[in-house]
Amino acid sequence: MRTLAIGDIHGGLRGLTQIIDRAHVNSEDALIFLGDYVDGWSDSAQVIQYLIELSKTNTCVFIKGNHDVWCEQWLASGIINDVWFKHGGKETIESYDGFSKDQKLMHLDFFEGMPLYHLDTENRLFVHAGFTSMYRVERELHKENFYFDRTLWEMALTMDKNIEPNSKIYPNRLKHYSEIYIGHTPTINFGEDQPMNCGNIWNVDTGATFTGKLSAIDIDTKEVFQSDKVMDLYSDELGRNKK
Repeated sequence: MRTLAIGDIHGGLRGLTQIIDRAHVNSEDALIFLGDYVDGWSDSAQVIQYLIELSKTNTCVFIKGNHDVWCEQWLASGIINDVWFKHGGKETIESYDGFSKDQKLMHLDFFEGMPLYHLDTENRLFVHAGFTSMYRVERELHKENFYFDRTLWEMALTMDKNIEPNSKIYPNRLKHYSEIYIGHTPTINFGEDQPMNCGNIWNVDTGATFTGKLSAIDIDTKEVFQSDKVMDLYSDELGRNKK
């Protein structure tokens, strides 16, 4: 059995199905999704429906991202967050055209059941964005950090690669976990179209909502699977504002 960590999808169902096919995912594989399933390309509601069906055949963990929080709030109340609307929410609302009230309620239940982080039996942490507590995620005071924080990744980017994990100057935030898997901050911002590794952190968001690909990584072997550039799969939608 493999465990694959999958980066930010942002409504790109065509990229998701492509990566599932290219990775030859079968029912024995466990899948850990790092959040931001919606907002961006035109298939946000369809992505959620696909993931609900996928969870019936595979062991899946769906971490909650900041865009998922906004979509959940809209499904629960009908209130449209202005920031969300300008950063992909408009496309997500449009993707729900034709979905029944019962289907929307099923999706709301799906969002509400998403954890903010996941710890596996090998002490690997999976979280959408980051955390700030030096004592472990259980001690995080501001839960919004799990889906908004970028300081964890910023810190990792500036670390001297020669610092050993058992060193006194190795960041305390990182010492608690064997590995940390995140999304949220596209690697294409740093000129990389593959998942990036800094310290014991793996960033799997390779910019599918912009000009990048959707990525999955086998957390044991570190083999990477990628879709085509998602923008090429949605070439008819180019020019629309994203994220």
